Amino acid sequence: MIDYTELYAGLQHIPALRPWLAELPAQVAEGISPHRWGDLPDWRAALEALPDLPPSHVELVDRVAAGTAGDATPDQLAELENQLRKLHPWRKGPWELFDLFIDTEWRSDWKWERVLPHLEPLHNRLVLDVGCGNGYHCWRQFGAGARRVIGIDPSAKFVAQFYAMKKYLGMDKPVDVLPLGIEALPANLQAFDTTFSMGVLYHRRSPMDHLRELRETLRPGGQLILETLVIDGDLGDCLVPEGRYAKMRNVWFLPSCATLESWLRKCGFVDPCTVDLDITGFGEQRRTDWMRFESLADFLDPESPDKTAEGHPAPKRAVLVAKAP
Repeated sequence: MIDYTELYAGLQHIPALRPWLAELPAQVAEGISPHRWGDLPDWRAALEALPDLPPSHVELVDRVAAGTAGDATPDQLAELENQLRKLHPWRKGPWELFDLFIDTEWRSDWKWERVLPHLEPLHNRLVLDVGCGNGYHCWRQFGAGARRVIGIDPSAKFVAQFYAMKKYLGMDKPVDVLPLGIEALPANLQAFDTTFSMGVLYHRRSPMDHLRELRETLRPGGQLILETLVIDGDLGDCLVPEGRYAKMRNVWFLPSCATLESWLRKCGFVDPCTVDLDITGFGEQRRTDWMRFESLADFLDPESPDKTAEGHPAPKRAVLVAKAP
């Protein structure tokens, strides 16, 4: 069910991406290899056991949804939920399938509503979503008019979740999530009209390298949408947590917005601008029945929720836009 045949055929008609086909199938095979992911056979089995349910409708503009309960029998709906729960935890969403509401850890639709007003129109654009997770925002990008969306994320479980959704949202739609990190992309592609990097930068040991890699994905004049954790402060201010940040081990750099705009200019971007600043609240990130591990409430100081468990400033997220020269 994880099948990239349509993507490979489509890339033949995109001159800037056609050379990637020489190595992409091998990269994909490595990314979803059982020797890397011991639970992969179980995830594949869950995908294969999903019931065949043609939805009466698909919605991708105001929400991501397919079908109604009337499209399926009670037994089919029970089997659908049973197999989807085998892909726990569900972090990005929410999703609605045949009136089954998958209440994910993140209300990713809230982030999308903050980003959407600042996008150059996506109509007929080639879009890259770096660190896309299970592809929720890829579907919103396609719903906003993109002609093809390619998401990349090295987690094979997220790829399995994406294909569970694609089974009902449309296997023929030009939306794909590849089991790759950004380092797998050919250097200096200059292929995409719009590149998203949301919730990635603070996980990178070298933020300058990540920004440079993002710039190289874009055609001249293409738009970057960068969403990341930031701190309050002036130009030059940056938090480098010595230990964990909000119980996460892999958080490296949290700059101020002014510092991040400076980094973008240093890496060759034009007209970087902070367009949104938002404190992450308990309504946006929380534990649910579809994500039963620790979440935001567990990551903060219970007596001072404006601080993380380690005493750092609580999560604040900024959206920045910039252009490739």
